[in-house]
Amino acid sequence: MPTNRDVRYVFVTGGVVSGLGKGITAASLGTLLKARGVSVSMQKCDPYLNVDPGTMSPYQHGEVFVTEDGAETDLDLGHYERFIDENLTRASNVTTGAIYDAVIKKERRGDYLGATVQVIPHITNAIKDRIRQAGAASDAEVVIVEVGGTVGDIESLPFLEAIRQMRSELGRNNVIFVHVTLVPFLGFVGELKTKTTQHSVQELRRIGIEPDVLVLRSDRELTGGIKEKIALYGGIHVDQVISATDAPDIYHVPLMMEREGLDRIVCRLLGLETPPPDLTEWQEFAAHIDRCEGTVKIALVGKYVQLHDAYLSVSEALRHAAIHHGVNLEIDWIDSDDQDLESRLAGADGILVPGGFGSRGIEGKIAATRYAREHDVPFLGICLGMQVAIIEFARHVAGMEGANSSEFDRETPFPVIDLLPEQQDIEDMGGTMRLGADPVTLVEDTRGRALYGDVPVIYERHRHRYEVNPHLRPRLEERGLVVSGHSPSARLVEMIELPELTWFVASQFHPEFKSRPTKPAPLFRDFVGAAVSARVHSAS
Repeated sequence: MPTNRDVRYVFVTGGVVSGLGKGITAASLGTLLKARGVSVSMQKCDPYLNVDPGTMSPYQHGEVFVTEDGAETDLDLGHYERFIDENLTRASNVTTGAIYDAVIKKERRGDYLGATVQVIPHITNAIKDRIRQAGAASDAEVVIVEVGGTVGDIESLPFLEAIRQMRSELGRNNVIFVHVTLVPFLGFVGELKTKTTQHSVQELRRIGIEPDVLVLRSDRELTGGIKEKIALYGGIHVDQVISATDAPDIYHVPLMMEREGLDRIVCRLLGLETPPPDLTEWQEFAAHIDRCEGTVKIALVGKYVQLHDAYLSVSEALRHAAIHHGVNLEIDWIDSDDQDLESRLAGADGILVPGGFGSRGIEGKIAATRYAREHDVPFLGICLGMQVAIIEFARHVAGMEGANSSEFDRETPFPVIDLLPEQQDIEDMGGTMRLGADPVTLVEDTRGRALYGDVPVIYERHRHRYEVNPHLRPRLEERGLVVSGHSPSARLVEMIELPELTWFVASQFHPEFKSRPTKPAPLFRDFVGAAVSARVHSAS
């Protein structure tokens, strides 16, 4: 394991506008370095004042990605894990809110011995400590750190100052800067324009950062003349100017970056001697994407469907599964309050009800689950989706009229979903949450166990508060609900199924967080497989 002195850092910043793909660029670089045999870890620095995104609205921030150790983090960590195929930790996400929270707590304890606490050095030192922790917490030779926001934003200035200091402290061979910026094409003049990039580099220089590599986003290939012009202005060699045109699929980006030489340049700048990258698996996967034929249509019934990033890991897990089966994926994003719900569902090959919190849209999710059960449409419920499936089954099969979750109806006569007794008196919203990977015991001779290759115990990630009521569970099982996964104590329900149907499975855990492009999550893999079979059967 390298010492902290041996760890090298690549800082990825962005300029001009947000949404250029800093996260995908960083993740692609991680993929390429790992293909060269370099051990890699990744980190995201977010400039917002929330301590973490756990209590933020999905409409504000997209999904909350949960790590193996239970951290609620930025969705970019999902991209990182999917691309580099490594489990990250809470050390991999740092926010301004978390930094200020830690510094203020130290000040209240008197750790600063009466000193005036300031942005420099106290906040920047805390940021540097968190960045170094990401290296110390792993065996990584290289830590790739994405700095959120756009250069010029006031919120990200402390992070930029901190990484500037790290270059001075660790040296140019141990710290490099990759800057992602925009080269727009102006149709009315028929030209690509470089002034946006020039201004972005100038803004970086103003705060003392000289970018080593420029990744230029555009909708078309850059000519040699444009690369040379930008290289001259940026004070770098022309091969350190990377063209990043729009890709047909995000999983093609690592291969595009390799053709541009991004990994070769980074290794040269960091003094890393490595063999050429072995991208055989990634190339085969990209080719498999291009060979997909036909389409499977999955109805995703949720309450945040207007912002697809709210279900990013779910949609990516569906894509991994569809590619595995050699078909293209069409997601029908259905608002659970849609008045035309049933007719929308009629055209679906499979129905998925994802996680969520709060009572809005619950009855629509229950209706979608009932439709799947009564019409024998392949169904997958995740987290709240499993709870909804239990509520629907209790109401319409087990004879528990008015059954509900106590989260939505405190007066329900049948609280089939409820807080456990030990959770009742906890007032802190986060205090009752079950977060991170927990063991799940799979029951023999069930579909759930078969999905996972007949292994007895798996570890899956959780993010929920309410559980299946153990007092009402026997009544549900008497009417045919099969619990195919439970906690080691058998007290908590982790997975259910209805074996008499073609494919009806739901999990309390979130399998999407562990899905990988070439290793789709088993629940998603077989759910989409069942949907493909249903489509083929209906077509014949």
